[in-house]
Amino acid sequence: MDYAVRRLWQRVFLNLHRTTVPPKRFNSGCAEQTVVPASVHFRQIKPTLLVSRLYQPSNLRDVGLDSQLPGEMSCKSQRLMLQAGLIHPSIPGCYYYLPATVRSVEKLVRLIDQEMEGLGGQKLDMPSLCSADLWKTSERWDLMGNELFRLKDRHGASYCLGPTHEEAVTTLVAHQATLSYKQLPLLLYQITRKFRDEPKPKFGLLRGREFYMKDMYSFDVSEEAAHQTYRSVCHAYTRLFARLGLRCVQVQADTGNIGGTLSHEFQLPADIGEDRLLICGNCFFSANVETVTSETMDCPQCKTGTLSKSKGIEVGHTFYLGKKYSHIFKASFWNAQSKPTIAEMGCYGLGVTRILAAAIEVMSTEEGIRWPGLIAPYQACVLPPKKGSKMEEATVLAEELVHILGETLPHLRGEVILDDRTHMTIGKRLKDASRLGYPYIIVVGQGALEETPRFEVICQQTSETMFLSRDGLVDLLGKVETV
Repeated sequence: MDYAVRRLWQRVFLNLHRTTVPPKRFNSGCAEQTVVPASVHFRQIKPTLLVSRLYQPSNLRDVGLDSQLPGEMSCKSQRLMLQAGLIHPSIPGCYYYLPATVRSVEKLVRLIDQEMEGLGGQKLDMPSLCSADLWKTSERWDLMGNELFRLKDRHGASYCLGPTHEEAVTTLVAHQATLSYKQLPLLLYQITRKFRDEPKPKFGLLRGREFYMKDMYSFDVSEEAAHQTYRSVCHAYTRLFARLGLRCVQVQADTGNIGGTLSHEFQLPADIGEDRLLICGNCFFSANVETVTSETMDCPQCKTGTLSKSKGIEVGHTFYLGKKYSHIFKASFWNAQSKPTIAEMGCYGLGVTRILAAAIEVMSTEEGIRWPGLIAPYQACVLPPKKGSKMEEATVLAEELVHILGETLPHLRGEVILDDRTHMTIGKRLKDASRLGYPYIIVVGQGALEETPRFEVICQQTSETMFLSRDGLVDLLGKVETV
């Protein structure tokens, strides 16, 4: 790799100082080689990932109260995402997800896919439009109340936009008449848009009416096997949040209108969190306050610890359902004795867009976004000098640097973007880059023109500034994990 980098950089310097074009003939018939500025030559191979071409309607403007939709409450993540042009308001509780946000969501989806497939999960896609008959059969049509978006077609048939799919998936499995115990556990999941008629949408993507969610449903041969699946999914959730670098607390929770006999929430501690939590500092006990009936602050598990209060943002929820839905919809399998048996079920949710917003909420500064590295829209931003400055010659090196990083570090192809707005000062572009939260900012200045080129590298997560050689830069970014 070092050899390849040196060869590439030698090529850059040769072209920087002298670039030739095809011979130009004069009337005399003699050919003359014409030297042209290197910038003219390199304009033909300019990287396609350019900040100037990003679709960000807000243009990093300062977002104040006037940008909020009527009735919405603001929080740090909502303000920063609006300010950075990551989202744009549509109607209360609904947002446009702009290109950088879509990149981040897609990376998060890939992470979730890895963890779910690691459990044996199989991905499918179920209709968002759900029959009212199914929900009436489970008795949740009335139980859900005003949270359901309900509608009728031209023939008068009633439907809802699914906030969750227990009825639909259980009906699907029930239609498979030949399901064998050898095929269990069966884990089916989807990552789709969900709908909930929130009375007061607030906090941007943290509480909206339309959102992305991962919902998985398990079918097991016995209660014991179902509990094992339940524990495995909880462990997978813990791994997911650890990979994201997020401190997540698993707390016992109420089963609510989903039902079942066992439930846990996965909470990110945050001051704006709407859930109140009780956490023991002496053991691993933690719970949503809704599930604790005692008025004392003594831990009900270890009996010696004291419970501390906290607030949290719910980003995941797991339920052991037993036979609540499988019995109603007759989702059965053939057991070892060739007899039909009702399956034991569980369901497991992750708020995809809520995880994204919650991560920004807990990791960011008041001035700029800080991403979990794995789901940052781009991993690095390269800043060339200002046009017309004494260091303008280094612009060519900045453009070629993006090309070099892509050639020598294949996992960073499409992850390094060039801030080509050279009419702006380095200081202004640095401020913008900090707001957007690129994990690494690479400033190409006077040091890049030295015999041993050096680059100023700013790590956003640690606020550390380093001055690295080209090999040092490649080594640093070579360790960056992508998904």
